[in-house]
Amino acid sequence: EDQGVLMVLVQTPNGSTTARTEEVVKQIESFFLNDEKDSVASVFGAMGFSFNGTGQNNAMIFAKLKDFDVRTEPQQEAAAVVQRAQRHFFGLRDAQVFALLPPAIQGLGNSSGFSMYLVDSGNNGNPALTSASQQLMQIAGSNRNIGSLRSNSQRTETQLQILLDQEKLGAMGVDLASVNSMLTTIFAGRDVNDFTLENKLKPVYVQGDAPYRMQPEDLKYWFARNTGGEMVPFSSFSTVQWNTGTPQLARFNGVSAISLDGATGAGVSTGQSMDEMEKLTAALPGGYSVAWQGISYQERLSGSQAPMLYGLSVLIVFLCLAALYESWSIPFSVILAVPIGVLGALAAAYLLGQSNDVYFKVGLLTTIGLAAKNAILIVEFAKDRQETGMGVLEATLEAARLRLRPIIIFFVPSFFVVVRRLSKREKQVKTV
Repeated sequence: EDQGVLMVLVQTPNGSTTARTEEVVKQIESFFLNDEKDSVASVFGAMGFSFNGTGQNNAMIFAKLKDFDVRTEPQQEAAAVVQRAQRHFFGLRDAQVFALLPPAIQGLGNSSGFSMYLVDSGNNGNPALTSASQQLMQIAGSNRNIGSLRSNSQRTETQLQILLDQEKLGAMGVDLASVNSMLTTIFAGRDVNDFTLENKLKPVYVQGDAPYRMQPEDLKYWFARNTGGEMVPFSSFSTVQWNTGTPQLARFNGVSAISLDGATGAGVSTGQSMDEMEKLTAALPGGYSVAWQGISYQERLSGSQAPMLYGLSVLIVFLCLAALYESWSIPFSVILAVPIGVLGALAAAYLLGQSNDVYFKVGLLTTIGLAAKNAILIVEFAKDRQETGMGVLEATLEAARLRLRPIIIFFVPSFFVVVRRLSKREKQVKTV
């Protein structure tokens, strides 16, 4: 849906400075304000934050589109702007940039399209899982049913690991929990108190002084107090080393997983893209599986319930009609009118190239209701005429003739109202 706003995720390589990330942000802002000036009203960027994580190499940009009355051409729609932006940003070498639409339902996911977990059902390990996710993104990039696929997990980065020798800690009488708490206070800081200054509440943070926590060898300046009250240097029970790893490890139902978000291809529904992702994931070696999340999970859940709900609705309507007419045969004549309306709606949607989205389903339910209402009235008229002595065929034709004019009076104005709304492009929906 065109909600009048776009989102752009920016991620430069690990270790990039704020200045480098800001330079990429300026290029993106220039594209929207110059190349897309007919559609974009304003641009706002936030440094150090995105759906992929926080840090100097992350940024997020929000682009507000002009009012719907101004954007009257198809190429000015939000989806068209996103496609052009994605093609333009694909050429950027300094960063990974993804242009996104907001989610159709706020609170379910971060963007439109589909959301999933790539689950390591085969217990292959985190390195293999990361490699499989990258392979899946490469395969999806060449699939026409999938517009783009990105990972929400942060890239592998260099980390400083502090190894504590528990045997030495025990021999020296130093508590392991106290050492961990002390390391947290030294490097990350701790909120210990509050005080009032000029009628404002100010927090008090305790943290190691900057010159004594900048380098790995600075650990030699710190001491821990043992159970005997003596000060024990950190260098006597700890060593440091460099390694690589992910900043966070995601899990789904206790199994290692990587969160992936994707966009659908042009003219492809989310259901088709989700089916394609399940096929691509099943083809990966190692026994990986898909677990849907957010609005995609709700879509899968509601889609499997649709046949049962439709069947239950037909049964309830049939029983209500049977109680109304005190007959088991008359309700069949009412329900048999419904397939005619459904087939007409399906044929019109197929010929006009409409997608099977939520608006089509609402329109289909409306068509079913109107067809059932007219069928009930026709059956009621025919039943009354038959009780006066008319034959079945004569009573049916008379009832249909009497109901024809009200049907035409109702549907013809409705048809022209819909055509007028479509011509003025008032079909756009604004989500609050």
